[in-house]
Amino acid sequence: MFFLAKKWKRRRETNKDQPHGRRCEEMKVAELLVKCLENEGVEYIFGVPGEENLDVMDALLESNIEFVVTRHETGAAFMAGIYGKLTGKPGVCLATLGPGATNLLTGVATANMDHQPVIAITGQAGLDRQHKISHQYYDLVSIYEPATKWNTQIKKGDIVPEVVRKAFRVATQEKQGAVHIDLPEDVAAMEVKGTPLNLTDHTMSEASERVIKDAADVIQQAKKPLILAGDGIARGKAAENLRLMAEKASIPVVHSFMGKGAMPWDHDLSLLTAGLSGDDYITCGFAQSDLIIAVGFDMAEYPPKNWNPDGRTPILHIDTREAETDGHYPVKLNVIGNLNDNLEELAHALPKTERDNQWVLSVREKALKELTEYENDQGFPMKPQKIISDLRAVLNEEDIVISDVGAHKMWLARMYHTYQPDTCLISNGLASMGVAVPAAAAAKMVHPDRNVVAVCGDGGFQMSSAELETIKRLNLPVIILLWRDGGYGLIEWKQLKEFGRASHIKFGNPDFIQLAKAYGFEAVEVTESEELKPALEKAISLNKPVLIDCPVDYRENMKLTEKLGNILC
Repeated sequence: MFFLAKKWKRRRETNKDQPHGRRCEEMKVAELLVKCLENEGVEYIFGVPGEENLDVMDALLESNIEFVVTRHETGAAFMAGIYGKLTGKPGVCLATLGPGATNLLTGVATANMDHQPVIAITGQAGLDRQHKISHQYYDLVSIYEPATKWNTQIKKGDIVPEVVRKAFRVATQEKQGAVHIDLPEDVAAMEVKGTPLNLTDHTMSEASERVIKDAADVIQQAKKPLILAGDGIARGKAAENLRLMAEKASIPVVHSFMGKGAMPWDHDLSLLTAGLSGDDYITCGFAQSDLIIAVGFDMAEYPPKNWNPDGRTPILHIDTREAETDGHYPVKLNVIGNLNDNLEELAHALPKTERDNQWVLSVREKALKELTEYENDQGFPMKPQKIISDLRAVLNEEDIVISDVGAHKMWLARMYHTYQPDTCLISNGLASMGVAVPAAAAAKMVHPDRNVVAVCGDGGFQMSSAELETIKRLNLPVIILLWRDGGYGLIEWKQLKEFGRASHIKFGNPDFIQLAKAYGFEAVEVTESEELKPALEKAISLNKPVLIDCPVDYRENMKLTEKLGNILC
């Protein structure tokens, strides 16, 4: 029974369309905070309640905001981050002070580095005990400061409307990120008069006509330009204009892990995804290019030293903010402002150009061959290539795959090919293990009409497996595809490359089938290669939470390393 599907689809009417202010009633600060959140259109708060936010929790009983109880604060922040990414509206998460707040921090830092709009609210010790060593008290404003765009503590109730309005404005301004509000318990209980502030839209200006002309000239002068598409394209809803610009000037497009889908994988100009630390077929494109056009790209996604090692290839930087300074990222020209508008103007300014892109077709052929040649592989445990081939075969273009962090992330990024943005979500900023399960729950809440698959290693899965209870409680038909190898596969891969031997990466596992069933999931164990595809198809048809336990053969990791090491551009 997926009785919450319509509930997740429903978008409530908010106070945004109602006249504000008109009566200033006395209420608790916590109640005013909740009214301000309602005014911002908040639908859900993800979190774990605690003693220091009792007044907030009580105020939520009278609110149309739904509080989603999670089993760990980090999971709450992961859910808020994916909600923010997929809706463009800040996801809100809540924790109490001390360990609750420090647990929340990892997810908040992930959202901030992945540029997901999030509002994190923490309960806090009363003002009367913050001047001394006190039970569970840490200065959370100081702790959260480096991991957020802005944060503050509410010390007076009458500033709540300003704090909340600023928090939402800062979180959604490019580049989007996390904001933290700390609310001491004694302040939350105080009486105050106030009303939420009116909402205001913030628009981003376009680059000047002169800058657009200069950018067009730079592109025209290049013999082998290459577009590097980043996550900003998805945030800016700019995929269509990116495609128009690339087609107009006949420029191939390579994606970062987080930029996947900016150009459909079956387009002749798509050079698929780059991001492995070593050479790859696509690395040859960077080596041959005389201009890299970085669009919506953030350096945390893919360090420039990996694809511009000598720093000689000039960069045309098209983004919402000027580029970070990096010796491997020599910016020739910045095109700053609304990404979608600037790409549209640039597409108009460029003349229709034909280029000899035969090398692109050659690279595509080699990369795509890897996927097709494993379609009928019978090996078991299953090869990563075969798992991805089966997964891609059963999912629709708009379905969502969320990768956890581990060796499987590298394979998914490289070989799971996408048609549109935000359909293969890979955290590659902070890159936190344990993200996929809670993130998949939030993705299903936002898009109940799409299939959502969390791809996890057995290491990352056990860092957030308690959220299976959350998924079951909310009746979210999420599919968890568990790659089981009994160790930290990505670290082993790195160790073998670096030292030729592994060190301290193996661990034991529970019976994942029984564990999933204990949480109320349907559960399937794959025992031979031919079973995975039918298991995925059945999981989709069941419309229930399902876990698929699939043993993986990570001996393929070093085989890939050896193969890529022999590539000559």
